[in-house]
Parts: sequence; structure tokens; C-alpha cells
Amino acid sequence: MDSSVPPGPGERPAGEPARTEPGTSPGGGTPPTQGPGPGTTEPRPRRRDRHGRGMRGPIAPPQVPLALSRAETFRDLVRDSVERLERRLPQLADVDFLVLDVPGVPEETVPLGDAVPAERGRPARIVIYRRPVEIRTKNRDERALLVHEVVVEQVAELLGLAPESVDPRYGQD
Repeated sequence: MDSSVPPGPGERPAGEPARTEPGTSPGGGTPPTQGPGPGTTEPRPRRRDRHGRGMRGPIAPPQVPLALSRAETFRDLVRDSVERLERRLPQLADVDFLVLDVPGVPEETVPLGDAVPAERGRPARIVIYRRPVEIRTKNRDERALLVHEVVVEQVAELLGLAPESVDPRYGQD
């Protein structure tokens, strides 16, 4: 009586060498490459260089405006507008200018900005709401004009002045 059992599927008979497909290793996966020492093998490093076009990288270098987020670009617009006004009105140095995405309390009309007078131990604040301003503009130039108008209006409200006295070019652009 023969005591040997025939090999099952995926098994090889005892004593028979393992067969491999060309370009694969016996365990599957990527074929080993010759390492630094004799007889050592290391798996080949995987790269995302499909189609020979080079490694993927950032779309634009960090110093290019393309690399700025919309929120950062909006903050820069507000900062530029405030700096223009601070040259004419030095008392704005004591006012905090904030950029928030949306107003906190739902109102009937969505405000573009808000002026909060100074309180005990708190400086006056002017808040500009980014999303409502972005929704009302089509491009960067329109956005810059609207941001400046909103900042001028809020400064005028805070100081109790007419917008034209805060910025003589108000409403002309």
C-alpha cells in the first residue's frame, strides 16, 4: 500500500523545486535585487513614476500666489486695505481686524462685516466675513474692491464718520 498522498491544488510534490514566472520572486511580488553584500537581496523600491514623466510634486512652488489658500488670499486683501487706511487714520492701530468665514448668528440679511466698539479691557474690533464677500464677487479684482468697501464702511461706522471721509475714493471704483 502506497502511503504518499497526491499534492493538493497550489502545492508542489516533495523534492520538486519551486517554479517561478520570469520577473517574479518565489513568494510573489516584486523580484529581489542584489543588495550591497554577497547573497543578500532587497525588494526593489516602489516609485510613483508611472509613464516615465517623473515624480509627482507640488503644482506650484510655495512663493507663487497659486500656493496660497483662498482664506490666506482673502486675509491678504483685508490686510492691504487696512494698511491703506492706517496711513490716513493712525487711530486704527488700536483696532483689531478679524476675518471669519461666516456670521455666527443667522440674520435676515447676511452681513459682509461687523464693527464692535471697545469694551472694558477689549479693543474695538472689525470683523469681515469671507464667504459672503466671496459669493458676491466673480474675480480677485472685484473681491479686492468689495473688501476695501466693507472695511471702509465698518471703520466709518466704528468711528462715527462718513465713508467718504475715511477714504475719499470710496464709491468711485
